[in-house]
Amino acid sequence: MNGTTRLPDSPCTHTPRCPSASSPAAEAARVVAGHPEQGWSLLCNAVVVFDDTGELLPDGRVIAPHRPFAITT
Repeated sequence: MNGTTRLPDSPCTHTPRCPSASSPAAEAARVVAGHPEQGWSLLCNAVVVFDDTGELLPDGRVIAPHRPFAITT
């Protein structure tokens, strides 16, 4: 064991169930702990989403921010 704790893919217990962390619709899960003052929220499927659109998945993988670029003229 490496000293880290792996969260379940989806601890969701309500109906209908939220999309799992591995689903393309993972960001549609309900917020269970919002911290807008810190710029992040924990979703029901154990995904942490950040204001910059980055994500931390339950297995420790990181999804880089994917905010669209602003168009400048």
